[in-house]
Amino acid sequence: MLADISLVLFILSIVAGYLLGVISGLIPGIHTNNFALILLAMSPLLSDNGVPVFYVAVIILSNSLSHTFHDIIPAIFLGAPNDDTALAVLPGHALLLEGRGAEAVRLSALGSAGSVALALFIALPLSMIILTAYPLIQAYLAWILIFVVFLMIMTERGEFVKGQGSLSHWKSRFYALVIFFMSGMLGVFAFRMEYLMNPVISFGEPSILLPLLSGLFGSSQLIISLMSAPVIPAQLRSRLELDRKRIFRGIFVGGVSGSLVAWLPGISSSIATVFARLFIKQDFSKEENQYTRYSDEEMLSSAKEFIVSVSGVNTCNAIFGLIALAVIGKTRNGAMVVINGLLEGVSLDASTIILFLCAIALKAILSYFSTIYLGDRVHLWLLSIDYPILCYCVIAVLTLLVLLFTGLFGLVVFAIATSVGMLSPFLKIRKSHAMGVILLPVILYFF
Repeated sequence: MLADISLVLFILSIVAGYLLGVISGLIPGIHTNNFALILLAMSPLLSDNGVPVFYVAVIILSNSLSHTFHDIIPAIFLGAPNDDTALAVLPGHALLLEGRGAEAVRLSALGSAGSVALALFIALPLSMIILTAYPLIQAYLAWILIFVVFLMIMTERGEFVKGQGSLSHWKSRFYALVIFFMSGMLGVFAFRMEYLMNPVISFGEPSILLPLLSGLFGSSQLIISLMSAPVIPAQLRSRLELDRKRIFRGIFVGGVSGSLVAWLPGISSSIATVFARLFIKQDFSKEENQYTRYSDEEMLSSAKEFIVSVSGVNTCNAIFGLIALAVIGKTRNGAMVVINGLLEGVSLDASTIILFLCAIALKAILSYFSTIYLGDRVHLWLLSIDYPILCYCVIAVLTLLVLLFTGLFGLVVFAIATSVGMLSPFLKIRKSHAMGVILLPVILYFF
């Protein structure tokens, strides 16, 4: 394979995929799968014009990785998440309102870049371990996910109230269980009735995740913000203000979680993010048998570390999707399905994998600097507009995108998801329990 590679075409393919990733990352509602399907349809034409399918696969891979860097920007500044950045909306929004939106983007870029280095380091040993343990993991996958849900709920402590008894934590855990099942049943309903979607615009495969996650984690948070009449303060310099130990821990926890989940069927990086959330310091500490609220700066540090972790999850998950295809011959996301179809008949030998990893490394360098560049400048535009008006506009845009890409059924799901998503802040519990919208359907599927 190495002897047949044109260096110019190889680099152009990486750059093309990188640019597509910038577009899909910055525009809510556009997914990497959309571009993957378009490129698959165009592959015969490209082949006839001297672009072999290998380079098309490089474009798709570069697109999916570039997307994981840039999609944090609309998640933080617009509250418009996809399935990868849903849980980053709340800490990102908190940092934005503290004047640290640009720093949050820089932390995300660092988390993604760090996860690339981590992935290249652990790829070989982890592949050998997973290859041996894979049959056992697959057999007990539902129980593994139930254990994750159990940990999520049991670590919920709710809002601190001075003088509260220990039973108050059980009330918060009950609320967490209710939110999990409400969002989970909404997910079960939406996925089973997905065929009712009738998009106004057909752009690739429509996904019911758009209205679900945009409602649970996007519009609901924006509406909550509007209730408090927020104003975006002047954004500070994007200089990193987080202890190195927490940065490395965020990269490690997110990277390992994303890499492990990439081997499991039907599991997205959003579930790995839920798992990684369990290892990031919570907003409470225990001293002399009393629970006390952390200081504002400690809470912000926790939010920053979580953003690093989320980005590590997303990027490592995308990389190990490729490794899983090479090692166990299984596809775990839409991009890998298309790449597998394109390379049918082309052996994924060591030299091919090395070329793909080189593409990943080069793309990571490009994406790291462009993400920081955009993150440092987007707030300058925000300063010139009224934040409540921006919130209304983003809600309107999300509603329009849902209607265009999923039709009236998607709009109904979006409205219900928005209502469910608003419950967590009122009940004073973590919003991550709403990831039951994906977890419960997956658990039921594997049972």
